[in-house]
Amino acid sequence: MAEAHQAVAFSFSITHEGWDVNFDREVLHLVWQSGIRSWKKRIARFQNSIHNGVYPGHLWSLWLIFSVVSAVHFLGNAVPFDLAAKILYLLNETSMRWQFAACFLTALLYWLTIIFTLRYTLKFLLMYKGWMYESRGKGSKTSLPTKMWFICVRIFSGWNRPKLYSFQGSLPRLPLPSLHDTMTRYLRSVRPLLDDANYERMQQLASEFENGIGKKLQRYLWLKSWWSTNYVSDWWEEYVYLRGRSPLMINSNFYGIDALFMQPTLSQAARAASAINSCLVLRRLVERQELEPIMIQGVVPLCSWQYERIFNTTRIPGMETDKIVHLHDSNHIVVYHKGKYFKVIIYRGRILRPCEIQIQIQQILEDKTEPLPGEERLAALTAGERTHWANVRRMFFSKGINKTSLDVIEKAAFVVVLDDFPYEFDMQKPDKLDNYGKILLHGTGYNRWFDKSFTLCIANNGRIGFNAEHSWADAAVVVHLWEHLFLEERTERYDENGNTIGKPEIVPPAPIRLNWDIKSECQEAIEKSMKVVTSLIDDIDLRIYVHDNYGKGFIKRCKLSPDAYLQMALQLAYYRDAGRFSLTYEASMTRLFREGRTETVRPCTIESSRWVKAMDDSSTTTEERVELLKQACHRHQMGYQDAMCGKGIDRHLFCLYVVSKYLEVDSPFLQKVLSEPWRLSTSQTPHGQTGRMDLSKFPKCISAGGGFGPVADDGYGVSYIIAGEDMLFFHISNKRCSTKTDCHRFAKEIEKALADMKALYIDYQSHNGSK
Repeated sequence: MAEAHQAVAFSFSITHEGWDVNFDREVLHLVWQSGIRSWKKRIARFQNSIHNGVYPGHLWSLWLIFSVVSAVHFLGNAVPFDLAAKILYLLNETSMRWQFAACFLTALLYWLTIIFTLRYTLKFLLMYKGWMYESRGKGSKTSLPTKMWFICVRIFSGWNRPKLYSFQGSLPRLPLPSLHDTMTRYLRSVRPLLDDANYERMQQLASEFENGIGKKLQRYLWLKSWWSTNYVSDWWEEYVYLRGRSPLMINSNFYGIDALFMQPTLSQAARAASAINSCLVLRRLVERQELEPIMIQGVVPLCSWQYERIFNTTRIPGMETDKIVHLHDSNHIVVYHKGKYFKVIIYRGRILRPCEIQIQIQQILEDKTEPLPGEERLAALTAGERTHWANVRRMFFSKGINKTSLDVIEKAAFVVVLDDFPYEFDMQKPDKLDNYGKILLHGTGYNRWFDKSFTLCIANNGRIGFNAEHSWADAAVVVHLWEHLFLEERTERYDENGNTIGKPEIVPPAPIRLNWDIKSECQEAIEKSMKVVTSLIDDIDLRIYVHDNYGKGFIKRCKLSPDAYLQMALQLAYYRDAGRFSLTYEASMTRLFREGRTETVRPCTIESSRWVKAMDDSSTTTEERVELLKQACHRHQMGYQDAMCGKGIDRHLFCLYVVSKYLEVDSPFLQKVLSEPWRLSTSQTPHGQTGRMDLSKFPKCISAGGGFGPVADDGYGVSYIIAGEDMLFFHISNKRCSTKTDCHRFAKEIEKALADMKALYIDYQSHNGSK
């Protein structure tokens, strides 16, 4: 493998014989190409800004209006409001040139009026959320107002093909709920968790807050809701993520697994090359805004703001708070293999093709050099305590060759890890899939760069996965990338030997080995982080339960929401496992609003607790249990819809708490609410976000989803994905230090709960016919 080549593009010196000029044509050519690429991107961004600025109108409509105004004016007729004549009167000019100028200014005013009318009309239409609460599917009826609303949205948004960020200016702001409504929802949500005495005390605290300091905090928050684009997102990013000082590994980062039933090649180099190329193609679509925004039911747009930072992004540690650094461009990635870091150029006038990238990856795999001192475990710093990493970075990576190499990693489009062991899956040996998840969640603790927006992991048997940092975006955005990657691999990408197809058109740049000068003091600091990381890894346990007895198909035949059904299964399983109910977190999205991220749904409700108790009460009939389950699912669905529509509980209370800290006032109510542990933290992994992911045509493209660590020390982290019609995946994590939790035991309770629910409905249908 070629060593790093130090080149100077241009240099000169003065000797006794005169001027001595040296230049490297290849490097100058690279500089020239980089400049051309940069200017092309600037022009494209400018064009996209114009397109998005006038959306849903067209730029060419300005020239159409100008032509009409000019024709009317020169035919001797007055345009509306006689603006052209008034402009000429003010200018005191009548020449032909000034008449054209007056017509253009008149057309521009008319055009801007139309554009802003269209935009704000669309924004007003998108504020309507009544459609969310109407049933959908076969046999359901849509109300007349919603039908009219759908038609109007289609008319106002269908004039122009939207780009990725075209709807950003038309999306409404996240509404601020009233204080009374949030208090009412909160008290209802905690009723099944508290006995009468504690509930009465909580009512008193809530009443004192609502009628006291809460009013003042609400007024300040109301001002922020009008002044800022989104009253939650900036504080959520800063205080929940960036100010957190605990390790990112397990506590914050999440992982995603390959499509288990699709293994297109066993070649590590070929699969890595294909995956890298697919990621770069999506990056180009995002940069050019050619990626279509996600539309619910093909009509309602979701906010695309988070896509901006999917590539070229890293989290930089700080002593008190971290920061997210995003670059507009990067022409390289960084690859880690056997303790060594390599810079890989992936752009030479165009994105390198898979067959060309495979050559680069193969060169790295064949490299026989040894890691430099401290290099192998360097990434343990990104996995450990944030303040420690910030201090080490300042002391040992702020200058010289270490800073140069660290910059290469942090400015890379993303990081790729070539593991020298397989990721395995066998339905008969579930521990292999469990290990697969652990490899991606934490690995060895030093073979993932946890600060990067995402790390792409490739096993030596061709399986892939990712580990993603959470502060810059939520899981749905990374899952969109993952779906794109799988869909790209549907096409013919590999030959019969498992290598990428095609012949290289250029000789790809050789990977460049990064150099480090890691002194013994720095190595000691790395080992200090390594101790923290090892402790975290030893304490985490993970079980990935594959439920293939039934899936979405059976649930929909029961005429229940699949998500609500699975949440009820989790409530039943947890109650049987812990012997009590607990505060439960389910993440929902608020991307119907500009810069929206997530809101909390509280699945443990009065209705769900009644149903759970009825399931283990022999005196309750089948009909009663089914009716209670329907009520519980309906209540859950209402809570989910409220959260998506900006009527959630927890983000509002969180922002009120932040305001109270700024004002330096204490609230016993907020302190009590914010200190409650989420012992059951859940999330559904989305899939099929775009129309391209048709599982009926490509059933093997479905991912097994991904997971995360538990939020509470004595709690569970549960992520699940509805993998088509007949399969479900549950990723269950817990900490071994707790004697109250066991992910393997909880997986068995989930299996039993799902079996009992199916038996319940089969028994119900047998007594009540096919209805």
